[in-house]
Amino acid sequence: MQPTHPFRVLRAKPLWIANGVITGVLALLFTVFYVGASIDPVDHMKELPVALVNADRGAAAGGEQVNLGRQITESVKKSAASGDKIDWQVMDEKEMKDRIGQGKLFGALVVPGDFTSSVTALTDASATTAPARPTLTVLTNQSAGSVGSGLARTATTEAARNASLQVGRELTARNGPGSADLSTAARLLLADPAAVTVRDGHPLDAHSGLGLTAFYYALVLVVCGMLSANVISGQVDHALGYTHNDMGPRRLHRPLVRATRVQTLAVAGTLMAGLSVLMGTLVMVGAVGVMGMDASHLPLLWLFSVAAIGVSGIGALSLLAVFGTPGMLVVTLVFIGMAVPTAGATTPIEALPGFYRFLAEFEPLRQLTGGLRSILYYDAQADAGLTRAWVMMAAGLTAGVLFGFGVTNWYDRKGLDRIPAERKPEEAAVPV
Repeated sequence: MQPTHPFRVLRAKPLWIANGVITGVLALLFTVFYVGASIDPVDHMKELPVALVNADRGAAAGGEQVNLGRQITESVKKSAASGDKIDWQVMDEKEMKDRIGQGKLFGALVVPGDFTSSVTALTDASATTAPARPTLTVLTNQSAGSVGSGLARTATTEAARNASLQVGRELTARNGPGSADLSTAARLLLADPAAVTVRDGHPLDAHSGLGLTAFYYALVLVVCGMLSANVISGQVDHALGYTHNDMGPRRLHRPLVRATRVQTLAVAGTLMAGLSVLMGTLVMVGAVGVMGMDASHLPLLWLFSVAAIGVSGIGALSLLAVFGTPGMLVVTLVFIGMAVPTAGATTPIEALPGFYRFLAEFEPLRQLTGGLRSILYYDAQADAGLTRAWVMMAAGLTAGVLFGFGVTNWYDRKGLDRIPAERKPEEAAVPV
C-alpha cells in the first residue's frame, strides 16, 4: 500500500539507507581529499625546486685563491640534512631570475660576488675600520604559491645559516693563533660570519592576492562551468518537455519534443558554448573592472576565461548526460572535491602525497591555475604554464566530448529511451 501521508515515507528504510550511503560517502571523500592533502606538507615534501646561485668572485687568502661561495653551494647540495625534500639546482643569476619569473622555482639561495673578500676581511686584525658583514640572500617566490614559497624559505634560510657556521669553523681553524689578535666581537663574528637576508624574488602587484588571485580566478571559472552545466541540463530537459520546471509555487511543463540522448547533449553543449562567452566576459569584468584585480594581457585573459568555462561546462554536461541524476555528485567530486587540494595553489604539488600528485597531472583546476599564473604573473610566457593549460584544455574537451557522445550514442542504439516507447507521444505531451 502507498503511504497516505507524505511524512510516512520517512518510515521507508531504503530512503534512509540510500541517502545515508550517498551523504556518508561524500562526507568521507571530501574529508580525505581536503584534510589528507594538506595535513603534513613538510613530511610529504619531495624535490621542491630551489636554486643555488654562486656569484662569488673569490679572493686571495693565505697565498692562495679561495672561493667560499663555491664551497657553500657544494656543501648545501651535498648535505643530507634535507634528504630528498629539496631539489637544490645550481645555476647562474640570469637563469635563476628567468626560472623564478616562470614559476619554476619556489626560492633561491644567492651567494654575492664579494662574499669571499668580505669574509676574509673579517680576519684582518690590522683593519682600522670595522669590515662589512657578508650577506647570503634568500629569495622567495610567492607567485608560485605561498605555502611552497614558505617551505622553500625555511629550508633555504636553515641551509644559509648552517653554511655560515661551517665557514666560521673553517676560518677559525685556519687562522688558529691569529684569531687571538682579534677583538672578542670580531671573534664572535668570525664564528658566524654571514648575515642572512630574505627578499621576494618575484614581487607581485598589490592587488594580486599574495599570489592567490590566479587560483581563485580559476576556481570561479570551473564553478561557473560546473554550475551552469547543471542549470543548462535542467533547462534543456524542460524545453524538450521531459521534466517540469518549478518557478516558486508554479509548476510549468512544455509539450514533449522527442529527442535522442545524443541530440539532447548536443543542444545543451551548443547552449554552453554560446553562454560561456557571456560568463567569461562577466567574470573578467567583475574581477578586473569591479574588484580591481591586477591583470595584464586582457584579450588573452578573456579568451582563456571563455575557453575554460566552455571546456569545464561541456565536460560536466557529458557526466550529467551519462550518469543522470548522480552525475552532479560525480561532477562535484571531479571539479571540486579532487581538484581544489591538487591545484597547487596553497600546498605545492611537491608537498602532496603520491596519490594527490597523480590526480594533479590531469585535474582541471591545476591546469587552469598554471595558465592563469602565466597570464597574471609571468607576462603570459608559454613555458610558464600557459602552453600546458591550453594543451590540457584541448585534451579535456576531446575526452569529454568522446565520452559523453560515445556513451549516449550507445544508450540510443540500445533503445534506452528516456520515456518508454510504449507511451504514446500525445499522452506524454498532456500537461500535468
